Amino acid sequence: MKRYPIALLVVLGILMTACKKDIEIDYRQVSPLYAVEASVSNEGMQARISQTNDMDDNTTTSNISGATVVITGSDGTSVTLPYVSKGIYKSMTTGIPGVTYTIDIQIDGHHFTSSSTMQKMPTINQFHFIWKPIMKERFQMAELLFQDIANEDNWYFVHLYRNGKGFRWGVKRDDVDPNKELQQLFSFAREGSDDKDLLVEGDRMHLELRSIDQKTYDYFYSMQMMDNTGTNPIQNFTGGCLGYFSAYSQVTYDCVFHAADVEEKE
Repeated sequence: MKRYPIALLVVLGILMTACKKDIEIDYRQVSPLYAVEASVSNEGMQARISQTNDMDDNTTTSNISGATVVITGSDGTSVTLPYVSKGIYKSMTTGIPGVTYTIDIQIDGHHFTSSSTMQKMPTINQFHFIWKPIMKERFQMAELLFQDIANEDNWYFVHLYRNGKGFRWGVKRDDVDPNKELQQLFSFAREGSDDKDLLVEGDRMHLELRSIDQKTYDYFYSMQMMDNTGTNPIQNFTGGCLGYFSAYSQVTYDCVFHAADVEEKE
């Protein structure tokens, strides 16, 4: 999920001629940008700060250790997150649903801020694997059923990990079926294919279901639509950095994939 495209101007001249010619690519240098992934949850507060590199720099993204990171709440709380390692700042202070949190980051003359309101705890009803027929073939999928938080507008983020690595993610809102059971489907691969996304016996699966606010939903939804729009996600921070800040409540579910447990679904 950690995808931060930079708006680089790339001019590619392709000459449709019978002779072979060298293709010259011209791009302008872009100054490194800061990227932040930060959160307040029922498990604590955390921010990871890094810096992008230019197109001709093949080194890994730089982790930032010299920032001042402060998170304040509308309830009067204020926490300065100490640096841990690898660009991560962390506190065990947990968030409170209904409180709006603001993150303030000061680094090397730059100032970035964002705010998010923590939501109530979601509830997982069922998570299982299914075979779903589509046309004349069967597809391996996962189905998550969870209960919408009643009598209020809600937005959700679901992240599925496979053997410790991010595998599938999606966002959901309750505008169609408020106060009811909601469904999130993840499609993996066609039965019998050699697709590496096809789950195999013994895969360790980890699911995170978060209730998020609308601002966070809008950010992730815009990220989900990037392939269609060809644009970057909407801005979540002031000050010009990439990334997002989200206050959320989260529940998790862990299981091991067994082929014999996959259910048939019409």
